[in-house]
Amino acid sequence: MSTAASDHFDAVIVGGGPRGVATVLRTAARVHAAGTGPVRLAVIDAWAVGPGATWLIDQPAQYLNNTQADATTVYPDDSTRMSGPAAPGPDLVDWARRIRADGGHPVGEWVLAEAAELTGASFPTRRLQGVYFRDQLDAAIATGAVEVTEVVGLAVDLEREGAETVVVLRDGQRLAAPTVVLAQGMVQSQRSHEVTALVDFADRFALRYVEPGMPAERSYTGLPAGETVLVRGLGANFFDVIGQLAAEWGGEFTPVDGDPRGRLRYLPSGLEPQLVVGSRRGVPYRSKPDGGRSVRPFAPRWAQEEWFAALGGRSDVDFRAEVWPVLAREFARVYLEALTEFTPDAVAEGWLPGLDIAETQNAVDAVLAAAVIDPQWTWTLDELHRPTHGEPVGAKDWSQRVRRLITDELGSMSDPWRHPRAAVNGAMGALRRRIGRLTRLGAFTGESLARDVLGWFDGDSLALASGPPAERVRLVLALIEAGVVELIGPEMVVEADETSGLFRAASPVTGRVVTSAVLLETRMSKGKIPQTSDPLLRSLLDTGRARIHAVDGVQTDSMEATQAEISDEVLGGHNLIAADGTVDQSVIVLGIPAASTQPGSAIGATPGVPSPLLAGADVAAKQILAGAEVWARQGSIA
Repeated sequence: MSTAASDHFDAVIVGGGPRGVATVLRTAARVHAAGTGPVRLAVIDAWAVGPGATWLIDQPAQYLNNTQADATTVYPDDSTRMSGPAAPGPDLVDWARRIRADGGHPVGEWVLAEAAELTGASFPTRRLQGVYFRDQLDAAIATGAVEVTEVVGLAVDLEREGAETVVVLRDGQRLAAPTVVLAQGMVQSQRSHEVTALVDFADRFALRYVEPGMPAERSYTGLPAGETVLVRGLGANFFDVIGQLAAEWGGEFTPVDGDPRGRLRYLPSGLEPQLVVGSRRGVPYRSKPDGGRSVRPFAPRWAQEEWFAALGGRSDVDFRAEVWPVLAREFARVYLEALTEFTPDAVAEGWLPGLDIAETQNAVDAVLAAAVIDPQWTWTLDELHRPTHGEPVGAKDWSQRVRRLITDELGSMSDPWRHPRAAVNGAMGALRRRIGRLTRLGAFTGESLARDVLGWFDGDSLALASGPPAERVRLVLALIEAGVVELIGPEMVVEADETSGLFRAASPVTGRVVTSAVLLETRMSKGKIPQTSDPLLRSLLDTGRARIHAVDGVQTDSMEATQAEISDEVLGGHNLIAADGTVDQSVIVLGIPAASTQPGSAIGATPGVPSPLLAGADVAAKQILAGAEVWARQGSIA
C-alpha cells in the first residue's frame, strides 16, 4: 500500500461523462431537498470532466450524435421511477434556446452558431452536447449543494483505508471517500492478438495503421490522394470519420435535380483516395429517418404485452428457439404490410395466415418468398446479418446489391412512414427494448444469452435501429456512387502480407482482394469488460474484487453488480460483487461496465422515456448521502 497522503471526500466518482454528471445532479437535488450542508465530491475523468471522452468539446465538428436533439436530457422526469426528489432542468433543446437568448457562450462563438441552428429534429454535434453536459454540471455546482473537485487523470486501482475506499490514480494521487461510484461509460478493450500483430507489422514496414478506438482519440486525416486506403468497420464510427474526411477533401455535394429522396452527387476535388471498406456484415448501419419526418408506428400482432410478460416470468427462455421466430414474424409482417401499401402490385394476397403458423425463421422466409412477386423487393430475414445469405456472389451480383442498398436507404430515409425497410427498422427499434427488459429480468438461459442475445441479436439490432443521421448516410451513398468509397463485401478479412509488405484485405463472399499501405480501423474497441483495457476495472477483476456476471455459469460481457430497489428504505443497489460473492457496499457500478445487470443504462436519457441511466444515478446519490451522514457522525463522535 502506498504511503502517500489521501485527499478525503464524501464520494469519489470515476467517470466525468453523462453518468457522472447525472450522479452529481441527483446528489445536489437530494442535498437541497434535505436542507443539509454541501456534499464534497471528487469527479475523475481521463479526458475531461463534464463531457467525458465521447462528447469532448474540442473534437471535430463533423462528429455527430446519432440521436435527435429532442432525445437528450440529463434530468429525470415523471417517466423515470426513483425515490429521490424531483429537480427538473433544461433538456438539450431548452438549453440551446437559452444560449440563443443569451446571444453567446463562453466556450466560443461556435456554440451560439450551432445552438442557433438546432431544432428538436436535428442531430447535434457531439461537441455541442458536451458543452450541454458541462453546463449542467456547472449549474449543480452553482447551487452550493455540492462542492466538486475535478481531477483529469487515470484511475488505476481501489484500496481500503480504514472505513474509506481510496481511488488510486496513475500519477500517485489518492482520493478517499466512504462511497465510490464507477461511471466510466464507454470502456475500451485491450489490444487483441490481431491488432497487436498489425501494429507490429505497420512499424516494421513503415505503414500507417489506425487501430480501433473512439474517433476523438484517433487521427484519420491526411490520407494519400489517389491511392487505395483500406477501412474496416461500417458502424457509427465510420460515418463520423467519413464526415471528417469529406470536409478535408473539399469536394462538393450537390442535390440531384428532381430526385424527391434527397440523393446527392459528389464532385471530387482531386484530394480523395479510394476507400475500400468492409466489415463482417459488409454493409453500413441503416440510417435514421430524415429529422422531423413521421415514422410508421409499430403495433405488434404476436409479440404483445402478455407474451412478453409470460416470458419475463421465466428463467429458461431460449431466444433462438422461442423468441426470434416471433420477432421474425413481426418483421416480415410489417415489411409486407408496408410493401402492399407502397407498391400493391409487388405483393400477392393471402400471406398473413402463413405467418400466423410460421414457427421458424425458415418458415417465415418461405412466406416472404411466396408473397413478394416483384424481384426488386425480394427480401429475407437472413439478410439482416448476412446480405448474401453467406453464399459467394460475383462482382456483378454484389454491385446490384449495393445499388439496391442505396435505393432502399434513400427511400427509407425520405419516406419512413411508407417505405418497407423503414417499417422493419422501426419494428426492430421497438422490439429490441423489450428484449433488453427480458435480459434484465433474467429470462434467458445463460447459453442463449451469450450465444444469441449478446452473440448476434444485439449487433443486428444496433445496425438496424441505432444508425447514423440521414444527412451523413446521404454523404456516404454519394461517395459510393462516385467511386470514392467501395464496399469490398461481407466477412472482410485483413492480413499482414509479409511478402509485399502491405496490408491485404479480402472478402471471401465477393472474392475481392485489395492491398494498401494504409489501414484505418473505424470499428469501436468497446464494451466487453472481460477484455477491458481500463486499468481500474482490470485490477478489480484480476484481484477477484470484482467478477464477470454469469447466467447459468455462462459469462456475459459485463461486471456483476447487485440489483437496486427504488426505495430510500433500501440503501444498497448497483453495488460491486466480488469473485467470492461478497458485496462491496462502498462501491457502486453504473451503466456500461455493469450493462448486463442494468439493461438500458448504456443508452442516453430521453425526455418522457424511463431512463435506467438517471434512475441509477439517483440510486448512487442516495448512497452517497447515506455514506456522508455516517462519516459525519463518526467524525463528530471522534
